[in-house]
Amino acid sequence: MAKHNEIGQLGEELAVKFLKEKGYQIEELNWRHRKAEIDIICRQEDTLIFVEVKTRSTDFFGQPEEFVTSNKEDLMSDAAAVYCEKIGHEWAIRFDIIAIVLKKNEPSIQHFEDAFFPSI
Repeated sequence: MAKHNEIGQLGEELAVKFLKEKGYQIEELNWRHRKAEIDIICRQEDTLIFVEVKTRSTDFFGQPEEFVTSNKEDLMSDAAAVYCEKIGHEWAIRFDIIAIVLKKNEPSIQHFEDAFFPSI
């Protein structure tokens, strides 16, 4: 496995642990629809949350959350709509970003709730 894939996988594992510790219920991991992948789908009470995890080994080139593009947001939004229809979810949804920087094996984790809104 390529180094960047290992870093991404570690980041997703850390994000799942982080969310569980905050009381979130994990529904799906790496859920795919066409070109889109949603790293984590979870619940907090009646809210369905779609999470993009960005992990970097350093913040030298910028913060991880800065690398979530508008194209990625659009793909996630489209996939979220399909997922909601598939499971019959008609209540609140939210799009979050979890940004992780792995600094000397001591990760820094930031959780951005309501990080973006679907474009219309």
